[in-house]
Amino acid sequence: MKILSPRLIGLAMIVATSPVISTSTYAQLYFEIAKAPEQAPQIAVIPFSNDQSVYPVIEQDLNRSGRFSSSSKNLPASATLNNVDAQSWKAAGVPYVVLGEIKNNADGSYAIHYQLYDVDKQTYLLNELLTVPASRLRAASHMISDTIYEALTGIKGDFTGRIAYVLRNQATPAERYTLQIADTDGEQPKTVLRSRDPILSPAWTPDAKKIAYVSFETKRPAIYLQDLATGQREVLAKFVGLNGAPSFSPDGQHMLFTASMHGNPEIYQMDLNTRQVQRMTNDSAIDTEARYTPDGKSFIFTSDRGGSAQIYRYNFADSSVKRLTFRGAFNARGSLSADGKYIALVHRPSGSNYKVAIQEISTGVTNILTPTSLDESPSFSPNGQMVVYATREGNRGLLSIMSTDGRFRMNLPSEQGEVREPAWAPK
Repeated sequence: MKILSPRLIGLAMIVATSPVISTSTYAQLYFEIAKAPEQAPQIAVIPFSNDQSVYPVIEQDLNRSGRFSSSSKNLPASATLNNVDAQSWKAAGVPYVVLGEIKNNADGSYAIHYQLYDVDKQTYLLNELLTVPASRLRAASHMISDTIYEALTGIKGDFTGRIAYVLRNQATPAERYTLQIADTDGEQPKTVLRSRDPILSPAWTPDAKKIAYVSFETKRPAIYLQDLATGQREVLAKFVGLNGAPSFSPDGQHMLFTASMHGNPEIYQMDLNTRQVQRMTNDSAIDTEARYTPDGKSFIFTSDRGGSAQIYRYNFADSSVKRLTFRGAFNARGSLSADGKYIALVHRPSGSNYKVAIQEISTGVTNILTPTSLDESPSFSPNGQMVVYATREGNRGLLSIMSTDGRFRMNLPSEQGEVREPAWAPK
């Protein structure tokens, strides 16, 4: 039997010691802009009246979108709700202005009134009022950012999204690995799982209410599915041999996973209602890392059946397999964009350099995206405009989020360990 490559299989031996959601034990990620976009349109974010928490989040969100340059400091003019001097802002070269105010309601909630003003057209693109509880102020801020982003680009924003990741902390041996979930800016992290041993391959269900992972609690690898609201979990796969790399169908009714129940690592599909399992691949090579296409009619997977790790597509209709990647000696960990047109993958152009690349499926054109050389686990944002991946910079293991056009990159390191295995939650 072949020696299983960790990069190819993507499995780990996991022993879970506390399978519950926790908000008290976590490691905060912090935000660094590693590459700012040049000549991006400016958006002035006027500090909201009676507010110190909402407008700074909006400003940061718009900055980290890679599409805009936003600021609430050293502004060339002032503005208040329904009162914008268009000529002053036009003379300053600022095409858009965000302004608003917050009021306390008698029941403890907050009323947020915000506007987006188009300076050139001298019109309000947005003029909306939200009422939110105090506990949802930050979420409301991200929602406003999403709305502004869509109004200006025609593309849905992803600031309200979440990212799952694994934190490795050598300083806490009993909880050396934790599976965590945080906002896309690294804020509000929550711990899903604590473990003494490595955790890999978290996978979201389509409704983003549950997450799957692999555990060795019974001294053999098993795939668990955990409810994020209750902490309850169930075993999905505990067959003889390997069980790992889970992925859920778009309708949530099936799961692809890698197993070696018949001796060689192959792709299997499970009906989540009946628990019936069907073998999908049958090759002497290692087949792993399967991911459904958005239409559910096929899946991509990694295989070394051609002599090196490459990405292939399996068609459910006729069971045909087609190789998709040809450039480079190594292509693995494929992640599909929501429209199914692109694959983000780990690409080795030469030597021991592993970079994130994006390939257009229809043309096969592949572009290397990242400037670093030890990149892993790319995952598209739901709107396809960003890719989150794990990388190393110096002695730090961290997450990076990069725009797919390469113009913007932000880092999300942790002061309490290395951050790995990101998975962007679906919407």
